[in-house]
Amino acid sequence: MALVVAQEVPTSSSMAVPHGPAGVGEARHRMRDQLRDSGVAESVIDDALLILSELLSNACKHGRPLGDAFAGDGDVRCAWRVDPSGRLTVEVTDGGGPTRPVPSTPSVTAHGGRGLNIVTALADDWGVRDDARGEVTVWVVVQDDVRHTHRRDDFATRITAPSVSTIPDFADAFDDLD
Repeated sequence: MALVVAQEVPTSSSMAVPHGPAGVGEARHRMRDQLRDSGVAESVIDDALLILSELLSNACKHGRPLGDAFAGDGDVRCAWRVDPSGRLTVEVTDGGGPTRPVPSTPSVTAHGGRGLNIVTALADDWGVRDDARGEVTVWVVVQDDVRHTHRRDDFATRITAPSVSTIPDFADAFDDLD
């Protein structure tokens, strides 16, 4: 008879990562491992990893490191948790910056500015929290129930506009142009 001991997998994690691109990979790797071990669906994990990457990149680009460190010398904090109801939340905290995190409307040729629009498309909810020390936390509810077995549509399906041919009466709009 073998004795099997169930190992409790953490459903919450927090870590400091360098203020810069160096810590993003480590944070993504740790999140992936912990969420997989917790039984979170792969499609939800993929969304959470993209969201974490976007939030960490924004914190390093637009925010200061935590504490009194100079840019590039300090840390930002990331955290994720699956609460008892199965809701997955991801947070990234930095030392604040000159502007508030808001989605932008970049030009078609812009090389950036789409991160929070991607987060908005993937998330069930998100927002910004400030504290008295000047720290700014962007939080994202990735999915309200990670234990739900129905696979959410992939990102491309969720953000793609419908085909023109499927829009009712679209062709009729051009009849008067003759």
